Amino acid sequence: MAAQITSNYAALAADIVAFKSYMEAERGLAKNTVLAYGRDLERYLIWVTRGGLKSYLDPSVRELSHFLGFLHEEQLAAPSVARHLVALKMFYRFLRLEEKATHNAVELLSSPALWERIPHVLSPEAVDILLAAPRGGERFYMRDRALLETLYATGSRASEVVGLKLADLYLDAGFCKCFGKGSKQRIVPLAAPAIATLRTYLREQRPKLVRPSPEAPWVFVSRGGKVLTREMLWMLVKKYVRRAGLNSKVSPHTLRHSFATHLLAGGADLRTVQELLGHANIRTTQHYTHIDRDRLKAIHRQYHPRG
Repeated sequence: MAAQITSNYAALAADIVAFKSYMEAERGLAKNTVLAYGRDLERYLIWVTRGGLKSYLDPSVRELSHFLGFLHEEQLAAPSVARHLVALKMFYRFLRLEEKATHNAVELLSSPALWERIPHVLSPEAVDILLAAPRGGERFYMRDRALLETLYATGSRASEVVGLKLADLYLDAGFCKCFGKGSKQRIVPLAAPAIATLRTYLREQRPKLVRPSPEAPWVFVSRGGKVLTREMLWMLVKKYVRRAGLNSKVSPHTLRHSFATHLLAGGADLRTVQELLGHANIRTTQHYTHIDRDRLKAIHRQYHPRG
């Protein structure tokens, strides 16, 4: 048995070395990518030689699923598990190309849904606390409150909000134009609270900020009429997150995730949410259905008599 394990280890190790050479020399992959795949396959090598597989050239789906279980026990993050799976699939494609393996069980393997990277989401109550964090009397509180309201009201990306121009606002009609990835334009409704805070900011504070540059086109500006950067927006959100006593992982993108999740929880259909977020592929939007299912499960466990 020990001799078989040693033989298995040596053969697999040799094939991993050959695979790395093939990836770099013939496929032209970047050295760092090849190194990352190599590290992932070395973990697979360790698992195999601990008795994970009888033969690495003919694994079953059940056996390979045990490898994913091993990665989970190692407490790897979901993106790392996904990368290991990609490395494994590419490795077995290489073995089939070399006519060493014919079985394609690994192609049937997918990461368990529980391990998907699910974004952090605020409750509606937590959103209210965050939006109220800018205090009256502070230097830029009107701008900052309007900024936070706009992030949540539109579900826009940070880059879309800082790039918002006066010409993109249609407050009387209750919507704004957003320009997303690839300069794709979409129309996003604005709720009454966001419209009210925007009107206050545009009337009472923005004129003072743009005095040195009255032609500044952007909605949200710093002193002197300069456009806010994404980094400045990130720092402002973090400032109010700390003040509100929320999870330190909350970022501008958290408000986008919360926007989508709250819409779905309220009964919005997936296609509408996809359009509002500006997702090219509805599969991206479907991640938010996982979040809502997890929320429902948590509520069920908490309140059902047999939860």
